[in-house]
Formats: sequence, structure tokens, C-alpha cells
Amino acid sequence: MIDHLKKDKVAFIAALAILALILAALAAPLVAPYDPLRIDLDALRHPPSWSHWMGTDNKGRDVLSRVLFGARISLIVGVAATAVSMVIGLLVGIVSGYMGGKVDSILSAFTDMVMAFPSLLLAIGITVVLPPGLFTVMLALAIVGWASFARLSRGMVLSIKEMPYVEAARASGCTTGRVLLRHVLPNCLPLVIIAGSLKVGGFILAESALSFLGLGAQPPTPTWGSMVSLSRNYILSAPWTVIFPGLAIAVTVLSFNILGDSLRDWLDPKMRV
Repeated sequence: MIDHLKKDKVAFIAALAILALILAALAAPLVAPYDPLRIDLDALRHPPSWSHWMGTDNKGRDVLSRVLFGARISLIVGVAATAVSMVIGLLVGIVSGYMGGKVDSILSAFTDMVMAFPSLLLAIGITVVLPPGLFTVMLALAIVGWASFARLSRGMVLSIKEMPYVEAARASGCTTGRVLLRHVLPNCLPLVIIAGSLKVGGFILAESALSFLGLGAQPPTPTWGSMVSLSRNYILSAPWTVIFPGLAIAVTVLSFNILGDSLRDWLDPKMRV
């Protein structure tokens, strides 16, 4: 009981951190103290102070302002890529698991083929082929992320379609579409939502990695990964230029992972025994 209370407190803190991040990202134009793109040659690599709470980078740009605007891109990419991956994965998994036969064999083989490639390397390959930009990053992450949702939903459908209430629905004359929408899909959603909440953090981390490599949103657009990449040469003389965007990545990913783990406990009563 005590362990569950501790986990609930940690989850509450993680939820507050995510909420604060979302609000800060939405209100970035209002709360950012400076224009994130404004270059100030008189304030190159200034340490944190009252005028610049997180210091400035090698071009005199305010790090706090760039972190706030970078949060927008990270959240947009993470949430959008997760949503697209979930839709594609659910569609493929439900069709594969419910139809069975050759359809299941073909879709399962294709899913296994996608999952056989290292996700980050496949995303890098896609972003190299396509024009660099925010849309390309979201597309690449969605392409590499749907397979895990497809495998999860397929496994659930294989057990759900044998349940008595599904067989009763089929026996009563319900169409396949009605059975899928009214009986199969609602029972798949809870675990898929949990997997999605965990996936958001992974996609944010992947977006940061792609931006670090110069394959994400292009400069001067502020992203956490590109901020770390552009400032890595000054890590000894101006460590704050790397520390603060790095902390933003770490805290955000950790918060989403903690929230996803707690969501699993909440949606699955057996986990609380």
C-alpha cells in the first residue's frame, strides 16, 4: 500500500511536470523573455543571470527562450507521431488478428520486417532520403513506430475474438465492421493508450537525436537536440548551453515514462494487487 502511494505521488509530480511543459510551450510567445532567434553579439555565452536565467549561447541568444520554443517542437512531434503510429498500428493489428489466414500472414510478415530494422537507423534513413524538416521527422517516426502497436493490438485481438460475447455478436448477425468497432476496438484501446503514453517519450528522444544529427527541424528553428549539437563545442567554457536543453529532454522523457507506467497500473487493476 505504501509503495502504491509513493508511486502515485511520483506519477502526480510527473503529470504536473508534463502539464507545466505543455502550458509553457503553448504560452512560449508570451512568457519567453526574448526572441529565440535574436542574435546579440554583446552577450555571447553569458552565464545564467537575472537578465538571462539560463544564460546565452555562442550567438548571444537567450537559452531559456529557445528551450521554451523548443518544447513546442518536441511535444508536437512526440504527440503527432504517436497518434499516427497508433492509428496505423491499430488498423493493421486488428485486421491482421481478426481476419487471420493469408491476410494475417502477410501483415505479420510486413510488421516483423519493419521491426527487424533498428528504429533510429531506419528513421535516419528516411530523413536522409526525404527533404529535412519537421514533417519529415514526424513521418519517419510514425513509419518506424506503428509496428509495435500493430503487434500489440494483433495479440490482443487473437484472444478477444474468441471471447463468448464476440461469438455471440457474430451469431446474432452483426457485421464484421460492427463487431470490430463495438466489441474488439474498445477492448484493445486501454493497453494501446498505455503503450502510446510510453511511446511519446521515446519519440521526443528520437526527435532530439535526429535534430542533434541535423536531420530534424533546420536552423535557426530552436529544438532541444539542435541546441545540444550546436553548443557541444562549448561544453567546457559554457556548460549551461548544453545542460539546460539536455535537462529538458531528460525530465520530459522521464515524466512521460513515469506517467505511462502509472497509467498502466491505473487501467489494469491486477497491477495494483
